[in-house]
Amino acid sequence: QVQLVESGGGLVEAGGSLGLSCAASGRIRSINVMGWYRQAPGQQRELVAVITSGGTTNYASSVKGRFTISSDNAKKTVYLQMNSLKPEDTAVYYCNADLTIQGTLGTYRYWGQGTQVTVSS
Repeated sequence: QVQLVESGGGLVEAGGSLGLSCAASGRIRSINVMGWYRQAPGQQRELVAVITSGGTTNYASSVKGRFTISSDNAKKTVYLQMNSLKPEDTAVYYCNADLTIQGTLGTYRYWGQGTQVTVSS
């Protein structure tokens, strides 16, 4: 019913920049929150940044000032611009969305498939 498709990511040297995008599609009635999480090998998945439909943002302290989350509500797309990347930012980055679906009740959380970001030192 709903898909989140991520793009971007890849390999970059420390200090460089990368951008990620995630587009939601399907029988979506509304999206309340979209966000980015990441999971490094052997680590738990952690919040990177989230943005509400009203534009309120929240960032992990480790990325504040370096990463910027934004969204285009009409396109149901969320973006993550990552600057001043560090080797410790290396992880699989996952997009997620809390949304409502046409013809159903309740709010559902969906995840993208993940995209690898590797920062070399």
